[in-house]
Amino acid sequence: MQFKPSRTFTRLLGSAAVAALVPLAAQAQDTKTITSWDLRSDTATAGIVRDAMDRFEEANPGYVVEDSHFANDAYKTKLKIAFGANEPPCVFASWGGGPLKEYVDSDQVVDLTPYLDANPEFKDRFVPASFGPVTFNDKIYGLPAENTAVAVIFYNTEIFDELDLTPPETWDELMNVITVLNENNIAPFALANKNKWPGSMYFVLLADRIGGPEAFRKAAAREEGGSFEDPVFIEAGERLQELVEADAFARGYNGLDYDVGGSRRLLYADRAAMELMGSWEMASIRNENPAFAEKVDFFTFPSVPDGKGDPSNVIGTLGDNYVSISAACPEKDKAFELLTYLTNDDAAAARLADQRVMPLKGITTDDPFLNKVLDVVGEAGSVQLWYDQELPPALGEVHKDTVQQLFGMSITPEEAAAEMEQAAQAEAQQ
Repeated sequence: MQFKPSRTFTRLLGSAAVAALVPLAAQAQDTKTITSWDLRSDTATAGIVRDAMDRFEEANPGYVVEDSHFANDAYKTKLKIAFGANEPPCVFASWGGGPLKEYVDSDQVVDLTPYLDANPEFKDRFVPASFGPVTFNDKIYGLPAENTAVAVIFYNTEIFDELDLTPPETWDELMNVITVLNENNIAPFALANKNKWPGSMYFVLLADRIGGPEAFRKAAAREEGGSFEDPVFIEAGERLQELVEADAFARGYNGLDYDVGGSRRLLYADRAAMELMGSWEMASIRNENPAFAEKVDFFTFPSVPDGKGDPSNVIGTLGDNYVSISAACPEKDKAFELLTYLTNDDAAAARLADQRVMPLKGITTDDPFLNKVLDVVGEAGSVQLWYDQELPPALGEVHKDTVQQLFGMSITPEEAAAEMEQAAQAEAQQ
């Protein structure tokens, strides 16, 4: 709409003022907006994203990026509603896997393959495996933007030293650590499982240690012989409830909210000694409580008796999070250019300073914690994407619900397995 000042407006401001306003209005009309949503809800990480957007705006006069940052669960709900209404942001973050595939299957996400093929040097910077969770039918729908993240057990080294404890490598050793900590009135694990996905990590790692990655792959892909009622998943539920019965978790765990730091606060107060969480947790700890970060280390999940899974296996992602473009975006080419600013070398350096390692070839760091994470990933027999992200959304919700019920001792491992298998069969018939 063209700006036309009224006579009254002209008399009030004078012809010179109006003459100045007309080009300003025209300039405002020429401005094009790219919307972007992500999960970088803390000030430090949101600032890194904003800096990349500012560089994009500086290089592209006439374009403005409107960025919105959300907490985890709120983001998932908001994004689902936006896509359902066909009003998604231009650029959005995800974990890839099943939820992203659902949007891809409904033609709501832009295929980035042509853009990457046209920019081979940019694409070749990334570790090839990092594209796995966002590749469907040989087409790439996202760029790994944030971090190489795996689930590890963080622990308070001062508490372990005071009680003469060492990081456990076997299930029996873990149970002994739990016993000693309880005897000294310290909760073994901090867990904020109101959000459900933190507790899922225990189940996924137990299933992997018991049966290796094949059991889940076959069950999820509906291959012959694959089932979520496989003994591997039942034993995983049994081991999880063994932890519950051993008082392995600080009280109230199913009601604590991870998004507001419910589990970390227990660590900071020395009320809990350990936390199983993604390696991104160290960045949060360093930002919130630098002094406490000095006494934190981590170890990988221990083996279980007679387990077939390689103890070096990890769960996580090589691209936590991915950034994609919605098909509804009117500025797709510029949105891809924005994606390059969000994942270029400047963005990678900023994330590295925030203790996050993008999955880029040849990346190096002097940070001992990050190097240890990279060593764990490099030595891993496999990297299993989080179940709730690899599975279709509806089935992922059943998984989280049943695991939370296992933690609450309101369901048996057999019942949980049967519910998952029934839901998987229903999903396959759709």
